[in-house]
Amino acid sequence: MRNPAAFAFAFAALAPTTIAGQAAGQLTVDRIVSTARPLVGPAPTSPIWSPDSRALAFLWSETPGQPRDLWVVERSGTGVPTRLTREGTSEFAWLPDGRTLVALHRGRLWLVPLAGSVRALAAADREKADIAVSPDGGTVSYLSEGDLWLQPTAGGSPTRATSVALPASSQVGLGTYHKPDREVGRYVWGGGPAYAWSPDGRFIALQVVDRRQVRVMPFPYYLSDESSMSNLRRGVPGDQNELRMLRVLELATGTLRELPLAEPESVQILDFQWSPRGELLIDRESDTAEDRWLLVADPLAGTVTERWHDQRATRIYNAVSSAWGPNPGEILFVSDLDDWYRLYSLPPGSRSPKPLTPTGSDVNGDRGAPVPQLSPALASVVYVSSAAGPAERQVYRVPARGGTPTRITTRAGSHQPTLSPDGRSAAILHSDDLTPPALSLIDLATGAERIVARSAAPELSGLGLRAPRYLSVPHLTDPYRIHAKLIEPPGFDPGRKYPVIFGPVYSNTVRNRWGGLYGLVQRLLAERGYLVVQVDVRGSTGYGREFREKFLMDWGGGDLSDIESVARHLATLPYADTSRMGIWGSSYGGTLTVYSLFKKPGLFKAGVAGAPATDPRFFGSDDVAIARRPATHPEAFSRGDARQYAGGLRDRLLIIHGMQDDVVPFRTSVVLAEHLIKLGKDFDLVFAPGATHGWTQREHDARFLLGKLVAHFERYLRSEHR
Repeated sequence: MRNPAAFAFAFAALAPTTIAGQAAGQLTVDRIVSTARPLVGPAPTSPIWSPDSRALAFLWSETPGQPRDLWVVERSGTGVPTRLTREGTSEFAWLPDGRTLVALHRGRLWLVPLAGSVRALAAADREKADIAVSPDGGTVSYLSEGDLWLQPTAGGSPTRATSVALPASSQVGLGTYHKPDREVGRYVWGGGPAYAWSPDGRFIALQVVDRRQVRVMPFPYYLSDESSMSNLRRGVPGDQNELRMLRVLELATGTLRELPLAEPESVQILDFQWSPRGELLIDRESDTAEDRWLLVADPLAGTVTERWHDQRATRIYNAVSSAWGPNPGEILFVSDLDDWYRLYSLPPGSRSPKPLTPTGSDVNGDRGAPVPQLSPALASVVYVSSAAGPAERQVYRVPARGGTPTRITTRAGSHQPTLSPDGRSAAILHSDDLTPPALSLIDLATGAERIVARSAAPELSGLGLRAPRYLSVPHLTDPYRIHAKLIEPPGFDPGRKYPVIFGPVYSNTVRNRWGGLYGLVQRLLAERGYLVVQVDVRGSTGYGREFREKFLMDWGGGDLSDIESVARHLATLPYADTSRMGIWGSSYGGTLTVYSLFKKPGLFKAGVAGAPATDPRFFGSDDVAIARRPATHPEAFSRGDARQYAGGLRDRLLIIHGMQDDVVPFRTSVVLAEHLIKLGKDFDLVFAPGATHGWTQREHDARFLLGKLVAHFERYLRSEHR
């Protein structure tokens, strides 16, 4: 360890070094971040079936570097997709006739028939998002400037249907928390729709988010003509959160009624959906994830009835969903009422859910997973499960009354289904470790499948990518096993010794799916002669509730022992040089990196911590799901501050942080850096002035910062630095 008490703001270019004689590979940082000549083209996305189930529309680009356009493919036959738009489409929706779509291009709405001429519907006078079509097809709705707008499909001027919006307090349009002070829209960290039409077209349910009571947090900005301060409404654990409310707009009168939902400042809206009978199912969860409610609202009476409530004090981030069932008043939902996420049915008039799927594996399991979907043709519920193994996400169907599940998808990997309205077919987005996302159509009765669109990746075949190996490793002290993924260098020789890099470290990483940019970073490191490892630390799904909930208030604790268990196992392998190990990650992965170097010195020789969350006092308001609040659990906040462990640092730490990061504020790394300097520690700090929490989102930031990451490992894990 060097003695000078200093850190470096490094701006040197990345040297093209290799490790221990490893030949220079084809991947470079420039190559994997390039937007002009990307290695992988835009994936097919946003599959939506026509109302009559005859066709599937989706967004896709068949050429790398080009924007996605609107495509459509017929379900029957073997026809190839037809391109309907040019020069980019950001959103679309079907009209009820199933032969016409409305598309959004650069702020302008267009009517796009399957056959015929495209017609402009609305001028590009303002930004638009979340387009939808009324049940009768006469109106296109969208959000703009924080309000709901209605545009007749016959033409004419749009009308502003609500007047709730208030402009954002922040002056710089960057970051996750740059939102209007009040709007029709979504909670910052929430899912579900912003609004939804009732099936008879009489009502629109709207989520209204009011942020005026949220703390104003200053974020300096240095890239304007003069330095300025952007004031974002961004709370911390213990603060009052956004108000998340549901209102119902009656179209005939323009009346906007608020539904009575308790504690909107501490309970989020996961989802809301209309039933065919015009009832509104509302899925709510406390910000701590401890409580969950299923409610049903009557839009005419303005009443809300509780159908089911569940509470457990040990819950963390919850991966749940809900939908209306096949029978009137029946609700289907996913919950972890026992050790696993399972699919349940809640009959009308009952508060006792009936499990439809077996125990032993998770239904959905990952945050953002699709909701259960009904197949009327097969009298079944279609869902995603890890039953084939923790790394797999396969599609299954189970009889709507319960029974033995049937697996639908057969290829290894991760699958996301979108069911046709008649329930006979599903559009499947699939990827695996070696294959970028592809879109296919599958017949649910026969299993026949045809691929209709692939991510364009003409150069991948020449890279010699190796399929990872999946490991199950005994924990050093606890009575369970840790799952890991191991990527070997091209031309792997078990008779050689290879340095090891863990990363990007995070929960839920040991998955058989395409890894995107970070996956290409892994491949670049493997090309340079590293064994690359990922670990499913506690908090990950697919291993049961106890393992998942061990993460509660214990970040930078037991999860480090999960990583160490895999590291100690690698030491038993003759080809793993565990005297030369590195670790890296971003956000919580950056937290794991910092704590590993602070609390387990000598385990890793070098670490790169991107946007590390090292001070729980500045966690986001959503993080009460793992940290709770200082008033109720002060020990978690005192124990979680990384500075108290900084004296243990003796290995090579590089911190990467974007100065406009409002999720993990840049100031937290500055404060940690000052503390390390006072302790006489040697480390490096690299920042990007305009980068946010996603510090690889802009090409120039990604090129610079990922270059520093690779250079750091090259410098300290090469053979001459043993």
